[in-house]
Amino acid sequence: MLQAIQVGRKALADYASIIERGLADEIRELAEPLAGARVLHLSSTAFGGGVAEIMYALIPLMRDVGLDVEWRVMHGEPEFFDVTKAIHNGLQGAEKTLSEADKATFERYNVLNAERLDGTYDFVVIHDPQPAAIARLAPDAGRHWVWRCHIDISTPNPAVLGFLLPNLSDYAAAVFHRRAYVPEGESLPDVVIWPPAIDPLAPKNMALSGEDAAYILDGFGIDTGRPLMTQISRFDPWKDPVGVIDAFRITREGVPGLQLALVGSMAHDDPEGWDFYNATVDYAGEDADIHILSNLNNVGAVEVNAFQVASEVVVQKSIREGFGLTVTEALWKGKPTVAGRVGGIVDQIAHGETGYLVASPEECAAACLEVFEDPEEARAMALRGKEYVRRRFLMPRLLRDWVSLFARLELDELGTAQGTRSARGA
Repeated sequence: MLQAIQVGRKALADYASIIERGLADEIRELAEPLAGARVLHLSSTAFGGGVAEIMYALIPLMRDVGLDVEWRVMHGEPEFFDVTKAIHNGLQGAEKTLSEADKATFERYNVLNAERLDGTYDFVVIHDPQPAAIARLAPDAGRHWVWRCHIDISTPNPAVLGFLLPNLSDYAAAVFHRRAYVPEGESLPDVVIWPPAIDPLAPKNMALSGEDAAYILDGFGIDTGRPLMTQISRFDPWKDPVGVIDAFRITREGVPGLQLALVGSMAHDDPEGWDFYNATVDYAGEDADIHILSNLNNVGAVEVNAFQVASEVVVQKSIREGFGLTVTEALWKGKPTVAGRVGGIVDQIAHGETGYLVASPEECAAACLEVFEDPEEARAMALRGKEYVRRRFLMPRLLRDWVSLFARLELDELGTAQGTRSARGA
């Protein structure tokens, strides 16, 4: 069997004081006809990225409203994740294509995982490209298959996209963050658009005092008496950690004593992570004001929270970005935020209203300097950003979207069955 991931308990009622009025009642009304439905979420890793973080919050809430939900992780060796990382990069526009051996490796591991898929489900949700072929290989395992894409494939490598698309024809629906991410192709199922969300009650996003944050950062060698600039993200070329270092060095010229924290997470399905981590360390050199940390330094959810809370400015200088939940997190904490003008980030930040959108290290540094030169206006922007997140990007809204989709798929199936019976009767 595929590895089952255990999650804690959450209750929709716990969010009553945060979410929009009437949302909880709407969710329960949608979920009532689905009571007891079996749901499987299948992903490639249980830690180290936004998908996993969403699952730890979403699955308990799905259970709370009456669904019978499991989360399983596919099996893969390094050779498989080397290929799927190449697919990931190709879907985001990298020029490298897949060899026949790469394609065979992808197929072999999907066959292996399809064979290990035990049981039958009402809904199977496949996350991202890694397990995308399983719907084709094990169609009887689920009545309704949904593919959830968490990456930006608005300008894909055509050869890589052409390899992926035939694997999507067996899905009932495909969910994307943004309309711009939907590729052209006859193999696509019905398309659904909605953004991801953060859990405001998770350790990474719960209320944390400045004093507690400072105490935590002191343990990582951060001088809490000096200003701090932070980027939270994987060590990945699309997150541009080298560009962040350039921006930091320019900003420090106008903000003496400024420190930079680059805080990431090393995931087992990202074999290139170590290469870019080492490249980032090399680029930082012996600069004592640059702190490069990861989960291997015991940086977990609470520690990430502390870095964001204690920072004067949070940066996410992405070159490509599926959505950018670290931006959502920073805005939720009411922190001045400077981020790349790419992907889903532009759906979160209105430039000059809720934060700053930038396209180069120089623009990033200029925006950071504005934060330090006019902290009151930067704070007012950040608070507007927090309210924007509260209304659009919190976990109960995502729960509603999923329950609504499941309900629609059931109604579509019922309508098809009734139509078939009517046609036969005629």
